Amino acid sequence: MSSTLDSLPPALAKIVQRFQRSTDQRRRTEQLIGYGKKLKDFPEADKVPENKVPGCVSQVYITASLNDDKVVFCADSDALISKGMVGLLIEGLNGLTPTEILQVTPDFIQETGLNVSLTASRANGFYNIFRTMQKKALECKLDLPS
Repeated sequence: MSSTLDSLPPALAKIVQRFQRSTDQRRRTEQLIGYGKKLKDFPEADKVPENKVPGCVSQVYITASLNDDKVVFCADSDALISKGMVGLLIEGLNGLTPTEILQVTPDFIQETGLNVSLTASRANGFYNIFRTMQKKALECKLDLPS
């Protein structure tokens, strides 16, 4: 196992390993889209500018809340690949504390092999989605009573 995998939260490490086992780019894309299909319904009322991911070609919306000091994300996108990217991140980051989410670095995407098949704008979108999720986790942390 690589050192990157060792530093990842368990759910995210498991996702990376799933992608590593799949050597076919088409299969990886299907896996990615599958994560998007797992997303729960996203309320239309939450599709507001403050929940929109900046710098994404697609419309991507993310909310975050705390449940027992753990972050719970909800998201939606109008594009299959973007929806898959946000779904993958939700599966990998949901249930972590804000601090744990802030400690994750986005270089794990190289380990999945997805970066090879993502266009530059999609790779940038993935990074923007990831950073938005970290920002929302930080906002949750700042709302915690000290």
